Amino acid sequence: MKHLASLISRHTPGDGMFDTAVPGMALIRQGQPTERIPVLHQPAVCIIAQGAKVVMLGDETYRYDADSHLVVSVDLPLTGQVTEASPERPYLCLRIDLEPALLMALMTERPPPPGSEGSRGVHLSRTTPELAGAGARMVQLLDAPEHAETLAPMIRREIHYWLLTGDQAGVVRQIGAPDSRLSHVARAIAWIRDNYDRPFSIASVAREAGMSPSALHQHFKAVTAMSPLQYQKQIRLQEARRLMLSEACDAQGAGFQVGYDSPSQFSREYVRLFGTPPGRDAARLRSAGMPTAAV
Repeated sequence: MKHLASLISRHTPGDGMFDTAVPGMALIRQGQPTERIPVLHQPAVCIIAQGAKVVMLGDETYRYDADSHLVVSVDLPLTGQVTEASPERPYLCLRIDLEPALLMALMTERPPPPGSEGSRGVHLSRTTPELAGAGARMVQLLDAPEHAETLAPMIRREIHYWLLTGDQAGVVRQIGAPDSRLSHVARAIAWIRDNYDRPFSIASVAREAGMSPSALHQHFKAVTAMSPLQYQKQIRLQEARRLMLSEACDAQGAGFQVGYDSPSQFSREYVRLFGTPPGRDAARLRSAGMPTAAV
């Protein structure tokens, strides 16, 4: 972990999340604890090399540090907060996007041992030396970019392999299995994300997911800890926040763009999620230079 922390520190010029020249790999650094930051987290494994973080999914809290890593198996609206960080010992994290096709190929070549399927779309596991070592070698490719194109796919494959053989295997297996409950829920999530700004019925989403309405509601909540309508609301509000911060949209315009006909309803629901009215929240974040991406 010390080696991985040293590599991440060397390749992060300051605080924030940095995409790298290796596709699907990002490095995160924070020199002090952060406030709670709602984000839409895509499927990925996040390996902390130094510091600690708390992630919240609905009312559930997950804390992880250099002894553990986080696996997110579907697009989830999470709230993240770095809890242990300082200028002398910053929070340092490696994020690798997960690839369903690669997981499926690995499972075809070597079927994993039987085990229970995980339900939640987020899972904490102990970080093994093998996984940490593969992560360090992935980051080390930034020092030898001429080799990255050849070696990165091999190391990425190794990381996916260790995830398939670890104690989070039940969750990861479902990502690569096209007929798993998680894959059906992921199709529903993709449809809601593409159509978040307009009303929908559970029946229409269930058809897209290839499930009955009752099964969709049950499995959707098991994976995301919320109903499809609650999920849509989170997506709408996070997109409205992005519009105000990234595109200088005013609060009323942002609300209309994401599907709210009533400014007062938009403001009430925004306050419930972010704790502050939309216009005031956007102004505060701009002045503080707060990130809106996962940290």
